[in-house]
Amino acid sequence: MRRLIAFDRDGKVPDTTVILPYDQRQKSRLLVTLENNEEAGVFLPRGTVLRGGDQLKTEQGFIVLVVSAPEKTSTAYSKEPLLLMKASYHLGNRHVALQLGECFVRYQHDHVLDEMVAAFGLEVRHEAVSFEPETGAYHSHGPKHHSHEH
Repeated sequence: MRRLIAFDRDGKVPDTTVILPYDQRQKSRLLVTLENNEEAGVFLPRGTVLRGGDQLKTEQGFIVLVVSAPEKTSTAYSKEPLLLMKASYHLGNRHVALQLGECFVRYQHDHVLDEMVAAFGLEVRHEAVSFEPETGAYHSHGPKHHSHEH
């Protein structure tokens, strides 16, 4: 079994891919099946959150591209920033992972949250898309994110 132990930051062409939903991409220890049907173990520092596009490598240099799996989400749309802020505040107050974008906030599907957000005046659509939520100020990030330590 291959052991994926670090991020590849050299931009090498990946040998294969692994498709993972968000719930699995936030685990630092994980058994996965690669697209080439091999099993691999992910062994990363605790708190690491994988993003679509991250590349992991083994000690031998085998590279695996992480792909975010489409998953059932609720996306709340509004062109009014105050409504988006209000909905995001209340969702965050419930410790819901959120993906923020221009004119939308996205979260893993939950009909109770859908009703709450709709009551604020946002249009809620159910979509099967890649879910890439904000990881928070204190989480480890993949290679595309930087630290604010100086």
